[in-house]
Amino acid sequence: MVGTHWGIYQVETTDGAIVDVQPARTDSNPSPIGELLYDAMDNRFRIAQPMVRAGYLRGDQNHRQSRGKEPFVPVSWDEALELAASALKDIKEKAGNSGVYGGSYGWGSAGRFHHAQSQIHRFLNTIGGYVASVNNYSAAACQVIVPHVIGVDYGTADDVVEYGEIIENCDLLIAFGGLNQYNNQVKPGGVTDHHERNVIEEIAASGTEVISVSPIQSDIPRDVAAEWIAARPCSDVAIMLGIAHYLEVNNKVDVRFLDRYTVGYDKFKEYLLGKSDGVMKDPEWASSIANIPSQDIIRLAEKLANARCPLITVSLSLQRSEHGEQPFWLAIVLAAMLGSIGKKGGGFGLRWGSSNGSGYYHKNPFSWGSLPQGRNPIKQTIPVARIADMLLNPGSPYAYNGENRTYPDIQLIYWAGGNPFHHHQDLNKLRRAWRKPETVIVHDSTWTATARHADIVFPANTFLERNDVICSKDDYHITPSKKALENYGQSLTDYEIFCGLAERLGVLEAFSEGRDEMAWLKNIYKVSRNNAKQAGAELIPFDEFWETGEPLYAEPKMKPRRNNFMSRFLNDPKAQPLSTPSGKIEIFSSRIASFKYADCTGHPKWFDKNEWLGAPRASSFPLHMISHQPRNKLHSQFDFGAFSHKDKTAGRETVTINPADACKRGITDGMLVRIFNDRGACLTGARLSDDIMQGVVSLPTGAWYCPDDTEGSNSLEYHGNPNVLTADKGTSSLAQGPTAHSCLVEIKPFHGSAPEVQELLMPKFISRADL
Repeated sequence: MVGTHWGIYQVETTDGAIVDVQPARTDSNPSPIGELLYDAMDNRFRIAQPMVRAGYLRGDQNHRQSRGKEPFVPVSWDEALELAASALKDIKEKAGNSGVYGGSYGWGSAGRFHHAQSQIHRFLNTIGGYVASVNNYSAAACQVIVPHVIGVDYGTADDVVEYGEIIENCDLLIAFGGLNQYNNQVKPGGVTDHHERNVIEEIAASGTEVISVSPIQSDIPRDVAAEWIAARPCSDVAIMLGIAHYLEVNNKVDVRFLDRYTVGYDKFKEYLLGKSDGVMKDPEWASSIANIPSQDIIRLAEKLANARCPLITVSLSLQRSEHGEQPFWLAIVLAAMLGSIGKKGGGFGLRWGSSNGSGYYHKNPFSWGSLPQGRNPIKQTIPVARIADMLLNPGSPYAYNGENRTYPDIQLIYWAGGNPFHHHQDLNKLRRAWRKPETVIVHDSTWTATARHADIVFPANTFLERNDVICSKDDYHITPSKKALENYGQSLTDYEIFCGLAERLGVLEAFSEGRDEMAWLKNIYKVSRNNAKQAGAELIPFDEFWETGEPLYAEPKMKPRRNNFMSRFLNDPKAQPLSTPSGKIEIFSSRIASFKYADCTGHPKWFDKNEWLGAPRASSFPLHMISHQPRNKLHSQFDFGAFSHKDKTAGRETVTINPADACKRGITDGMLVRIFNDRGACLTGARLSDDIMQGVVSLPTGAWYCPDDTEGSNSLEYHGNPNVLTADKGTSSLAQGPTAHSCLVEIKPFHGSAPEVQELLMPKFISRADL
């Protein structure tokens, strides 16, 4: 068995090639992404030995300006490790450990030991620390706003409602942003059983009315037979406000619930009724923003008011936009106005449609073992999506969650197991920023854009070439993941690479604790076994577990962990207050108000956007682009594989456009098109579909970044990477999360000569003699 983020698979090999891939028997609805494993060993894109960029190796004075453009020189492991160790020593002496950025965001491995982030953070902590990142690209705005409103992190907020209660009691589910199934194929720690699609179908079959509010119809499975309300992107807050206004003026608000369990509704009501700003947030006002009939908004409000047990869910996609904190805050407020919070199967659901059912299931009552990361002596952090701003503006001030912060001066970037040239926004800006540090060190198995923009590249092997244990926090299974193939070329595990560096820096014993790979796996399993035993689950000895080669089910006798914080609070709000300043649900937050942010005030509200279809900018770029997760890979992993290419057009990612919008532009199905704005441009194939509303296009993420040699906004990206078009701007001063879904573009047919992408995805190589 081999464990991945998208499932557990039985992998058969012959002569070093994968010949058969079968999902584990535990998986009732396996992800087709498993097909990519057949191409995982495509030698065209694998990194065979340590590499150093030519200008860096020569010691050119302005070598940083050539990152991403220069050829690489193959070197020995000893030389590469010595160069990296010397660079780390140098930066520590000149700038201290606060000159090292090791956030190293990414999904490199699902394993408990060969987890790239754990490995790099343990190593950097061992040598004195590093500047880390906080929050993540998926949910940054949600992660920051939810604790202000209900006093718990957004993961704990999942426990407010669970799927069995929904099936039994919920009669109306309104899904803002839909319940997209692409995102449910993957999960941190791996997936033993893809159950979410089954759950959604059960909910629909139970008689629950399901309504999806989204610009894309397929954001909810078609066989669920949900009603589709095609609203403009980024207008969800306006729709919710229109609903709230209707509930208030028609006396359909649960005043008792608001008085007993919330604080600040009076201030919010003044805003709703226009008393604080002169604008009533009625359905007609909301209709003009969302471009849907006001009667639809009234109908939604009536349905919610009349439902026995209504549930409002919001997808994470909503908060990856300008002012992304607002829809999550407002969803909680709406549920409070209805008095549905605390009803079994009702209330609100956060981050639904992601991570194979987050929001449906209770968490495992015990913790699985993992690689300890140690303590980071450097306390300075940055919001994860502000990396380019940090690199471009060292020493500059910025606001974050009530704090006045200063960007550090980063001289060395160390990245392992991730690809920021996939997940970051405005890649032309990132490309400029990436040239600021003195040294960039990268571990990678393939020549991603991040590896191509490095100075020192260490060839890391893949999960197919190493042993590990797979388990996720809300799964009772633990699986032995056994290497199916030998190392490609000279590649090593991240652990072996860090051991080599630790030895040269004099900290090998502290880093490795004298353990090799198998010794660490036994230790992690021992911790897991002890924790499981305390919860009443008996795990067999490690040797027996490893020999079975199958997922092991560890059913605890203890009940699943469900943090019933909301039930306790609702039963006795004085004795069991929420962990908010008021002890209640904060419709108005005095704490946030005290920050005096113009872009995130004391209560949820509508903010005009720089990029949406109602903005002046839409006159130049009249299409709103949604860059959703791909259905046929995890982020950009194995983008070169045949399964990934099934959805491509002429080797490029495919943009979906409404037929009416295509007709206006002379675009036909399968045509090569240029998508552009004032940040950049990319080439894609066109697919015409009524699945998407007029004025909106969708371009999935995941195409490996493949730019031409032109700098800045005039650059043309050949592969269809949407992040050359997205804006690198924080959601607000509160969360500073990414805003990828606030993006306006224009599209035109492309009639020029388009190069073969595959030939451009590999760097050039030269020998030392040719330096």
